[in-house]
Amino acid sequence: MPKQIDTILINIGQLLTMESSGPRAGKSMQDLHVIEDAVVGIHEQKIVFAGQKGAEAGYEADEIIDCSGRLVTPGLVDPHTHLVFGGSREKEMNLKLQGISYLDILAQGGGILSTVKDTRAASEEELLQKAHFHLQRMLSYGTTTAEVKSGYGLEKETELKQLRVAKKLHESQPVDLVSTFMGAHAVPPEYQNDPDEFLDQMLSLLPEIKELELASFADIFTETGVFTVSQSRRYLQKAAEAGFGLKIHADEIDPLGGAELAGELKAVSADHLVGASDEGIKKLAEAGTIAVLLPGTTFYLGKSTYARARAMIDEGVCVSLATDFNPGSSPTENIQLIMSIAALHLKMTAEEIWHAVTVNAAYAIGKGEEAGQLKVDRSADLVIWQASNYMYIPYHYGVNHVHQVMKNGTIVVNREGAILG
Repeated sequence: MPKQIDTILINIGQLLTMESSGPRAGKSMQDLHVIEDAVVGIHEQKIVFAGQKGAEAGYEADEIIDCSGRLVTPGLVDPHTHLVFGGSREKEMNLKLQGISYLDILAQGGGILSTVKDTRAASEEELLQKAHFHLQRMLSYGTTTAEVKSGYGLEKETELKQLRVAKKLHESQPVDLVSTFMGAHAVPPEYQNDPDEFLDQMLSLLPEIKELELASFADIFTETGVFTVSQSRRYLQKAAEAGFGLKIHADEIDPLGGAELAGELKAVSADHLVGASDEGIKKLAEAGTIAVLLPGTTFYLGKSTYARARAMIDEGVCVSLATDFNPGSSPTENIQLIMSIAALHLKMTAEEIWHAVTVNAAYAIGKGEEAGQLKVDRSADLVIWQASNYMYIPYHYGVNHVHQVMKNGTIVVNREGAILG
């Protein structure tokens, strides 16, 4: 007698299960297993089978979804966002067009400090509604799991407010969220003459954040005019002692040695890395630290030099991609656009890109055993694409290729692009 299950997807043109025992590094990022004429079975929110036609033998389903030759992949994972913030910064675009640098805008009280002012002034409910709007847009582009950083408070109450908003969002809508405490995002004006005291203030929040389960990771911006390598080392060591996983905004603009520090501390990820040195790249590979590259930021800031993804992959680094969604340097929720920029400017192949937005991205936020793969007994988080093959998504840029999104076996984005969850 056939076994009854909830859903079977049939007539899948190409299926990417992205099955892997760990993050893919170096040349292994090219090894993409593509299953053609495939089927996927789902029951009680979990994957029952995922393979070639015939795997459905012995099963009957309450619902049959005919994919009509479309591509099916795991739900995408965005491992670096600044989702919760107040206000917006469209007025800074003219400054950028005049050639004023990001650090100069910051020095004038713009940049992060402008968003800090707006975030401090916003109520928790206002932040929740605004972040929910942006998160739904992320979901519409195929993102089913994402990381969310604080860092627009730079003082206790607002940092905790941001983290509470992220936790409420995680519990109230379909996208799974992982929170990172990034109180060390910039030096606020009141601590310009004593950044070490400011870092101590942020470190003092760690016990409360841990007790309330508001964040899994701690992050710091290691950059010229922000925090030095020495300050970052002390801060991250204290965060590790408090039980937090480590992330670092490393070498985004200048090659300060942030990548080397990430390797030294065996951080889970080092993010940005535009200015990472050869030695820094080597240290990342040796430590197994995942490089989270953010080419949308380089693109939006009008820079000509991108992170050296090819050198990282050749050295054996595990590379991931993220939107860096934020109001100042990468105001986009569209990870599909990031995939295209990665192909055009990071010179990553389609095979590498798919690893970078699924399995590798999941491991970069501690979700490698839950997200980024279509695997038996895992949550049925998947995207049905309006495309017949995996190469088409990064190739055809600037549009949304999502046909449907499923989260935990339920359709949450329908064919008309409406959010149902």
